[in-house]
Amino acid sequence: MKPELLARLPQRTHATRFFWVRHAPVPAGAYKMYGSLDEDCDTSNRAVFEGVAAKLPKDALWITSPLKRTKQTAKALIDAGATAAEWQEDADILEQDFGDYNGMTHEELFAIRDDAFLGFWPSSPEVQAPNGESFAMLRARVESFTQRMSAAHPGKDLVCVAHRGTILAALQIALDLPIKNSVSFDIGNVSLTRLTYHGDVPAGGPSWRVVDVSWLP
Repeated sequence: MKPELLARLPQRTHATRFFWVRHAPVPAGAYKMYGSLDEDCDTSNRAVFEGVAAKLPKDALWITSPLKRTKQTAKALIDAGATAAEWQEDADILEQDFGDYNGMTHEELFAIRDDAFLGFWPSSPEVQAPNGESFAMLRARVESFTQRMSAAHPGKDLVCVAHRGTILAALQIALDLPIKNSVSFDIGNVSLTRLTYHGDVPAGGPSWRVVDVSWLP
């Protein structure tokens, strides 16, 4: 293709590449709602960590939520061969705060719910959990994060170790999904979701490219 035609395509120097990784499995999650609680995760599956680490960019900026399960996951990825040029925390990529639902057993939660999202998400996306957040509020946080990161790091790779809700929100933003469909994706533990923001697409065009969703080796 002629250089003048190539120049009309989105350029790598204006693209911010988000490598979203969900934290490792949380043993407490087998029986209770842990949402925004600070629970430990299980990083013993070395093969999975090595496979995901091999797909991550070298010398990227790494960002975790303040919860220890994301930091434990990031450390396990680095121990498995990934490299980080810099590491920082950002509260905007915390899991949704489920308020009074945090700490409930699954049986207790199901006993008080009869909405159509049972089995997809702990609360309806538009509904604010008692003394907590709605998914829509989480989405606003994640949008603030992606806007800040895209403005500050054009042309860069970002490894973001976060939570299922955070990654669902990032996908909802990228695809401009109806909020009710935002919780439809299965996002596996330690899985990789790659989204690229193109800052040089003309108005009216898509700004986001979806590369991988919940990839696992």
